[in-house]
Amino acid sequence: MAEPAITVEVMHAGTQRIWRCRVSLPAGSTAMQAVQAVEWLPQLPAEALDPLRLGIFSRRIDADQVLRDGDRVEIYRPLALDPMASRRRRAGQG
Repeated sequence: MAEPAITVEVMHAGTQRIWRCRVSLPAGSTAMQAVQAVEWLPQLPAEALDPLRLGIFSRRIDADQVLRDGDRVEIYRPLALDPMASRRRRAGQG
């Protein structure tokens, strides 16, 4: 009998390109296992592979989060600038 499988989508929105891939994994797989299963992983910048920058449908998760069928694992890129510093700078100019 075949092991139950789930299908999830893994995404990363870079500055120049959006990477997207559907992968089939065994049931009980984690978010990090899904990320490691995509073929374009070596093409991502090194800072994109931080396990602390993962989410499912815009909600931050841990790398060991168990996935469900149909989940979309998102690899977030680092912020270009700190939102608090930006607000302070705008407040000082106003």
